[in-house]
Amino acid sequence: MTSPRPDPDSTELDPEEARAEVARLRDELYRHAYLYFVEARPEIGDDVYDRMFRRLQSLEEAFPELVSPESPTHRVGAPPQDKFETVEHVAPMLSLDSSEKGEDVARFDERVRKALGAGVEPVYLLEPKLDGASIELVYVDGVLERAVTRGNGREGERVTENIRTIPTVPLRLRTDVREAPPLLSLRGEVMMYISDFAHFNASLLESGQEPYASPRNSAAGSIRQLDSRVTASRKLEVMVYDVLAAEGVSFATDSEGVAAIRDWGFVVPDPIETAVSVEEIVSYHARFEEHRDDLDYEIDGVVIKLDHLAARRAMGSTAHHPRWAMAFKFPPRQEVTVIEAIAIQVGRTGVLTPVAWLRPVTVGGVTVSRASLHNREELRRKDLREGDTVRIQRAGDVIPQVVEVLEHHDDRAQPFEMPSECPVCGTEVYEEGPRTICPNRFGCAAQLKGRIQHFGSRAALDIEGLGEETATLLVDRGLVRRLADLFDIEPKQLMELEGFGEKSATALVAAIASKRNPDLRRFLTALGIPEVGVTVARSLAESFGDFDAIRRAGREELEAIDGIGPRMSEAITGFFAEERNAAAIDALLAQGVEPKTVERVAADLPDLGTAVFTGTIPVPRVVAETAWRNVGGKTSGSVSKKTEFVVAGENAGSKLEKAERLGVEVLTFDEFLVRLREHGGALEEER
Repeated sequence: MTSPRPDPDSTELDPEEARAEVARLRDELYRHAYLYFVEARPEIGDDVYDRMFRRLQSLEEAFPELVSPESPTHRVGAPPQDKFETVEHVAPMLSLDSSEKGEDVARFDERVRKALGAGVEPVYLLEPKLDGASIELVYVDGVLERAVTRGNGREGERVTENIRTIPTVPLRLRTDVREAPPLLSLRGEVMMYISDFAHFNASLLESGQEPYASPRNSAAGSIRQLDSRVTASRKLEVMVYDVLAAEGVSFATDSEGVAAIRDWGFVVPDPIETAVSVEEIVSYHARFEEHRDDLDYEIDGVVIKLDHLAARRAMGSTAHHPRWAMAFKFPPRQEVTVIEAIAIQVGRTGVLTPVAWLRPVTVGGVTVSRASLHNREELRRKDLREGDTVRIQRAGDVIPQVVEVLEHHDDRAQPFEMPSECPVCGTEVYEEGPRTICPNRFGCAAQLKGRIQHFGSRAALDIEGLGEETATLLVDRGLVRRLADLFDIEPKQLMELEGFGEKSATALVAAIASKRNPDLRRFLTALGIPEVGVTVARSLAESFGDFDAIRRAGREELEAIDGIGPRMSEAITGFFAEERNAAAIDALLAQGVEPKTVERVAADLPDLGTAVFTGTIPVPRVVAETAWRNVGGKTSGSVSKKTEFVVAGENAGSKLEKAERLGVEVLTFDEFLVRLREHGGALEEER
């Protein structure tokens, strides 16, 4: 048997010969990758595949003009990025309404049948609810153009280079069965198989790194690596299940869309079935729940979707979820283990949370070694002590919880007592209801890490690069002991920290410095004042105009603002009166941080009264509230006799009941739009 003839040297080929061979190699590599990763029926061995891959690499190096983003060689990753670009989705990526109860599925079916009308039988598409990280894949003329995380459902982060490294994502759509549309947007889930997750976590522990909590966390963290070569080193999969948009292509049913997804070369969750009754839905759910532990990937329920697409469009969606679909979740997984120790964890807001350190136990493929005990009253109510044998449960991605004590020894440990001082900073704690709180908001290292992260968050000052990992590094290395220290950091100090180079260090320092003159609303949000979220911060800014006036305001002045009552005003005045808080704020101002003043609403605008929004409306609530304020109205979060009208969306609750009881006018969202337009107003997209 003779050895195969070696490939000619790449430099000996002319450009046209190289172009033809590159095209042939890419087609062969696409086909064999599909056979191996999607259909699990390889035709060639790894050595042959690797030889073709290396040949393609050498040709692309010799002929750079032939390099293409769709080339299989892009699977190995690209040079590190500085940050991720925020990109708008082609179509919204909504959440799903969900329940663990069969009766809620029956009610969902009733609503669908009512919407379709008498004599029309609904057909449902059923699929497993994958527990991974959602991703949008956008193809232009059949080639992967971008991949975007779900984000807030309207926009997310472009992580294209990372997604290119995942073998089950076609860089170019298969078109041997079905043509590729000019524009195609698909929704899928990035997964890490449970077996791969176990090996990955073991390798992290061996190298002294912190393991991930679950396969879902691992997948989400892997696709947000700035260095895509790190992503490429991890075993990730993508399953695709939804056509978000397809230009020039129409499907009558979702089932047709799923068939197209398969034809284009993707892995699809299996099995996907149709059903025409609640009984068939419950049976499908029961089968998956029974065999859930046999799967090598995480699911947390099944998804029920109306199959007929025209009927979906007729039913529509709320701002949060489609009316034509729901998730039928599984009950939380439970296991039995022992509480080996009880410790205290201090959060961003200063709340001391008791945490049980458990004898490690596997719950649904994830090793669990700790569980939240919530607060001192919950701890006493369940009478949980060190050494007790307990039942724990893990639902979704939350920290596991202790359900109950199953048994304990006669020589049982003494009841756990909450400390009188913060275990991190030594400050005397105080009790507020069932919670125990450290008041050292800006001086406690545990709180400071969270406060730095919040300070730079999108809702606050929006400082690019100031996330959880960076905040932890800054505090642990002693670079930041109070918020004001952020403005003293120099690039050379950051360059000594893991993960920072000259470019990223300079960028972060510049991003922080650019926030010395922030919007007043954002600055108030960034301070983390109790009871003050984005809406209240905006009301304070618009009512007082400048920070000093807000800081000096008394309770009566605050309560004169719609939506601010006694409890909220007490929290605000108490925050500014506390010596540690005042010192931290003074230090920020001494650094030259000067919040912008806010111009009052023009005096010639009419006073149109206060509107209260309740329930689910078709646009983000902040958009509707801003539109009403722009024409001279006010908004509030609570209903009173001073309320002009209430806009009641779907599932409106106690606010609607109170409005009816007080005789306050109630409008539908469409009626609100009519009134808004009567005063020259209009909705704008949320910025």
